[in-house]
Amino acid sequence: MSYDTLIVETADAVTLIRLNRPEALNALNSRLIEELGAALAVAEADAAVGCIVVTGSERAFAAGADIKEMSDKSYADMFKADFFTAGARAVEQCRKPIIAAVAGYALGGGCELAMMCDFILAADTAKFGQPEINLGVAPGIGGTQRLTRQVGKSKAMDMILTGRMMDAAEAERVGLVSRVVAADKLIDEALAAAKTIAGMSMNAVMLTKEMVNAAYETPLAQGMRLERRLFHSLFAFEDQKEGMAAFIEKRKPAFKGR
Repeated sequence: MSYDTLIVETADAVTLIRLNRPEALNALNSRLIEELGAALAVAEADAAVGCIVVTGSERAFAAGADIKEMSDKSYADMFKADFFTAGARAVEQCRKPIIAAVAGYALGGGCELAMMCDFILAADTAKFGQPEINLGVAPGIGGTQRLTRQVGKSKAMDMILTGRMMDAAEAERVGLVSRVVAADKLIDEALAAAKTIAGMSMNAVMLTKEMVNAAYETPLAQGMRLERRLFHSLFAFEDQKEGMAAFIEKRKPAFKGR
């Protein structure tokens, strides 16, 4: 499949998706969001793919939503099109893990896209922010919700109401990113993490992703019940028998996704 705004490669059970609108610092327009959803659907349907990495360029992961595309739209236009909803759902509903590898600017919609992914690896050059307030609007793809859940109310209010940027060191300190690496090692580190995940039992990976995500959306008692039931369900798969046998026999497991 060919794309106008993405570069997509698959190797070693990992799909690497590069946002590719260099003339606009990878700003998210309707075309890019549509193509990202399509690329994720292809990776989701490919049994040989176990993990996905989404990245941008050295200069920008994505510098926001495309303001030129939105500037003249009315409330009716945005509401009727349910602007960005379909694209956001494609990321949110992907069952396979998605790693965001962020270098340079991840602002507005770019920061929101990174937060939709399952975890963020940041280059030491990364800068995160929700500067929509400077445009007379607010975050609209989860910025007020995900940022608050990930870094707390006070930090989120500070970021969103002032529009200031957070550097990689601060982002790691407050828990927005999982770790910071040298910019020239970012893709290597992201692919290494993705290959590790892709080498696990895909049944266990997808169910574990569901469990962790439930922690954001359910009360503790309900989340615990879900975790326990999904944990029990993993004993229905061949991979559980293989994984435990390999541990007992002190060898590497050969998972088959069954």
